Amino acid sequence: MSSQAQPGAGQLKTASPGSELPTSKKQNSEPAVRQMLGQKLMLDLRYYCQQATPAGACRTPLTSLPAELAGLISQYNIGGVILFAENLQDNQQIITLNRQLQQAAASSALKQPLFISIDQEGGRVARLPRQLATSFSGNMAIGATYPLHGNHFATLSGTILADELLALGINVNFAPTVDVNVNPDNPVINVRAFAENPAVVAELGGAMTAAMQQRGVIAALKHFPGHGDTHVDSHLGLPRVEHSRKQIDQVDLLPFTEIINKQQPGMIMTAHIQYPALDSTTFTAKDGQQMLKPATLSRAILHDLLRQQLGYNGLIVTDALDMAGISHFFSPHDAVIATFAAGADIALMPVKLQGPAELANLAALLTALEQAVENGELDRTELRASYQRIIKLKQQYPLLPEGTAAAQLAKADKLLGSPAHRQAELALAQAAITRIPSAEHANKATLPALNGKQIVLIMPDSNKAAALSLALQQQSRQPLSIRSLSLLQDDLSEAGTLLAQADVVISGFITPMPSLAEIGGMDDVSALGPLAARYQRQQQDFLSLLRQVKQSQTPHLFISLRAPYDAAIYGQYADVSLASYAYNSEDNAIAAGDPGATYTALARVLLGQAEPTGSLPVTVKPASTELAAPAKPNKQDSAH
Repeated sequence: MSSQAQPGAGQLKTASPGSELPTSKKQNSEPAVRQMLGQKLMLDLRYYCQQATPAGACRTPLTSLPAELAGLISQYNIGGVILFAENLQDNQQIITLNRQLQQAAASSALKQPLFISIDQEGGRVARLPRQLATSFSGNMAIGATYPLHGNHFATLSGTILADELLALGINVNFAPTVDVNVNPDNPVINVRAFAENPAVVAELGGAMTAAMQQRGVIAALKHFPGHGDTHVDSHLGLPRVEHSRKQIDQVDLLPFTEIINKQQPGMIMTAHIQYPALDSTTFTAKDGQQMLKPATLSRAILHDLLRQQLGYNGLIVTDALDMAGISHFFSPHDAVIATFAAGADIALMPVKLQGPAELANLAALLTALEQAVENGELDRTELRASYQRIIKLKQQYPLLPEGTAAAQLAKADKLLGSPAHRQAELALAQAAITRIPSAEHANKATLPALNGKQIVLIMPDSNKAAALSLALQQQSRQPLSIRSLSLLQDDLSEAGTLLAQADVVISGFITPMPSLAEIGGMDDVSALGPLAARYQRQQQDFLSLLRQVKQSQTPHLFISLRAPYDAAIYGQYADVSLASYAYNSEDNAIAAGDPGATYTALARVLLGQAEPTGSLPVTVKPASTELAAPAKPNKQDSAH
């Protein structure tokens, strides 16, 4: 693993001669208000269409920086950008894009390097191509290893994630998620949380934060003051948490408090969530209705609680401001003014810049912000203090790559997805596999033997069936007879015949359905309707098939591939239930003979070559055999 300078020494790792990137320059005189405001904006460059496109309809990935966007970054002294999967193809392209971005910033009056950020949590939320970079099984998998391994895998994954990001020129990771998942129906956090125990979340989140920052990548804890007890995705609406102040202190805030005190995280991300016990004041939404202030817009939560009571001195960054938890109720200008007035340092994704016709949006926003300073809506002294916090953090971390582009590429090619990193990824996946206790079988049932048997896999789709089948064949000492059923098949009329021929059935399911955080963001919201309908059909088909297996008394093993809560429903049809907390696989990788770490680890357990040594980090309660249809999002009552 690469060696990086320790942050916090006041030294910025800068580019070497011939690298095409200048060093950061410290400002001797106070910048203009507009320049300071530019540093407080973090832009979304996911899509960009040169040709005229209806607003919100552009789907052309930005993989190279257009001259007009480079000009905006330079002209307006923009402080940061966020990258999505669509921006990221291969090492050379990513490095080139990031160097273009930093060159644009170097051409600005302030000459401050950019925060180049990403959501690379691991598990469900990983923007770098999985076949390129190491993504790990995610936080809840790490939580499952805690009783035996302590914070080992939190430190290991944080270290490797940071090394790979920094090699590409990405210097901020919106991770770790330190929400305490106490709500089994949480649609957006679930396995993104380490556990339901706040002390465990604090320890593992702190270890990952320390590891990333020691390697030179700025960590951003999320989502303050806590997204763990919501039943609505804040991408789709405005969640509300009715915890008492005592419960908030003991559960939601505890990980933030501990990590602030011990690790000094560079950033903390806000949550678009109402917390009446923390702030019961109201605002008038753009449609005229009176609403409780969400945390992102609450001075009581961001300034009084986070800054003053918890003593946090780093940067407060908003969750994406295009999410419905904010955008349904505020105009873009009003949202940014309100969050800056509340105490946020950085507005994430404040305006759309997806084509030439939208570029004027940025100047209009800055003009509105300038006017807010002039008329006293935004305090000039607080603006100056926020700007100084931003510059201080930029001076503490290696935001610019070392050496030439060619040298950077050579290092990245050697580092990303290296054999040592893939071995660590597999080690976590293996240590996390958990046997879920069953009241019916009292944990006495043995895993069914697979050799010489007709095995039928029932999996959410053909990709996951192919991944598990490949892993089983690779790990088995003799060829196996495996046939598969995909729950995305249009015609399951032959399923009964296939199941009747099975000696062993292995089934797997993914609960809950993917959220916008996993898919990418608000630009994908139109896909949720068809996805929800398809998912509901999968649920019903899966239950029907499991009932057939149960009736035939065929030996059956169920695998919970995401949040283990679903074992309460589906596990009662099986002899043994396992949890993997992850389901990552790629078609290209499978075709090349790589089923992925999760499926390799599962195969070893299914074949009796490894024991499932993980422990449930959340409580799985018995449930009814009847499956309720998933609730539809309520836009009025409802992460990055």
